Amino acid sequence: MTQPQHPQDSGADGRQIHLETHGLDVIGDADRKGTPRHLFWPWFAANVSVLGLSYGAFALGFGISFWQALAAGILGIVASFLLCGLIAVAGKRGSAPTMVLSRAAYGVRGNRLPSLISWILTVGWETALASLATLATATVFSRLGWGGGTETKAVALLVVAALTVVGGVMGFDLIMRLQTVITVITGVLTLVYVGLVADHVHWSTVSSIPAGSPQQFIGALVFMMAGFGLGWVNAAADYSRYLPRSSSSLGVIGWTTLGASAAPLLLLVFGLLLAGSSDELSLAVAADPIGALTTILPTWFLVPFALVAVLGLVGGAVLDIYSSSLALLSAGLHMPRHLAALVDGVLMIAGSVYIVFFGGAFLDEFMGFLTTLGVPIGAWCGVMLADLALRHRDYDEGDLFRPDGRYGDAPALPLVLTVGATVIGWGLVTNTAARWLSWQGYLLGPLGLGGRAGQWAYANLGVVVALALAFLGTLLLGRNRVRAQEALPPSPAPVQGMYGA
Repeated sequence: MTQPQHPQDSGADGRQIHLETHGLDVIGDADRKGTPRHLFWPWFAANVSVLGLSYGAFALGFGISFWQALAAGILGIVASFLLCGLIAVAGKRGSAPTMVLSRAAYGVRGNRLPSLISWILTVGWETALASLATLATATVFSRLGWGGGTETKAVALLVVAALTVVGGVMGFDLIMRLQTVITVITGVLTLVYVGLVADHVHWSTVSSIPAGSPQQFIGALVFMMAGFGLGWVNAAADYSRYLPRSSSSLGVIGWTTLGASAAPLLLLVFGLLLAGSSDELSLAVAADPIGALTTILPTWFLVPFALVAVLGLVGGAVLDIYSSSLALLSAGLHMPRHLAALVDGVLMIAGSVYIVFFGGAFLDEFMGFLTTLGVPIGAWCGVMLADLALRHRDYDEGDLFRPDGRYGDAPALPLVLTVGATVIGWGLVTNTAARWLSWQGYLLGPLGLGGRAGQWAYANLGVVVALALAFLGTLLLGRNRVRAQEALPPSPAPVQGMYGA
């Protein structure tokens, strides 16, 4: 995507990188450049991580066959990233961050609730990615005999954190440049990895995996949705906001979906073949999703693999920390965006220290994290999608920042729908990763779904149910509110440069 020009820049080929000063403010017409196809690269780079290979083991862990896991993966990845593409349309229509555009549905101050949830989710994701990169580095060093203990993990975490925080603090321009480099390096080295370990695939073993139940298939499907696109929907418009308003909406949807889905789909197929060929590898992935993949590599490729693993994970973490800082500002914190990114970086480091040094098995915590926060994010996504579908005009930029404007302060409908859908959704998911989450699944028994130990216990229906309820509720009950908003004349332009306006 073409970047905003600065007076100090020396041209497209040799521009200096500057600290981004944009926060929640609307991107001006002069800075809105590029075409929808430019969205392919940041989304591709953010998802071309070898972690995609590990999702093969995650999917088979639900007790389903290769073909069921493949179908769940394809449907989950494409459908969830399609949601990102749809929400990305709001970015080019409003030229503001995702969680600012969400104010049109939730009101200026009512939007602080989904912004806070979005912030927690993105900080959680960047923490998970940084932890994975640290564990992978330690595993590689251990195999090479260079030590993989506490000191190695500490140094690796500091390096990963530094790369992530610097990218997040500097902002959009540096991030987009980094993504180009990450795409090339990780793309090439991942293909080399696939070639080196292809002989570990045994189709006879893979094809003999027995099929699971419909409930297990649905559980894998929902997990794939939560692990891929539903983890990005709350940031989907943060990059399309730099496009001109005249950009094709279908182009925005298509290029976002294609860019985000392409790499995960290819990696998932090979990951399923690897995990299905070896129970030992599949179990190892649950404890160390990236590091376990090194156990089948020749020694000479371990260092390149560490590079591709770390860069791929950092690429995702950088986008997360950028969007988490914007969500934090939208939640009500008043400070420059780069300082908000620094705050998130400190929290990311603290969380990574816990996971790496004290957290135990990674997969259980990761799945619990995804399903628990996937429910309210699914509800927010439903409200946002329906609100966007009801609108026929671009957002009023000024009123996105005024509690007394057309979008209101804290309208009851979206908040009630979000909270209600979340309460119902949490009643339809189970979580064994932490004792304090054992209360979930309270509706599985009353609704005749077998209770917390029944067949539907791990299908995680609550994520899609919350999304569907919030979407239908907004679509049916929010039409008149949107029509009344769009009937009003344009408001004065917003004041630019307000940190947490």
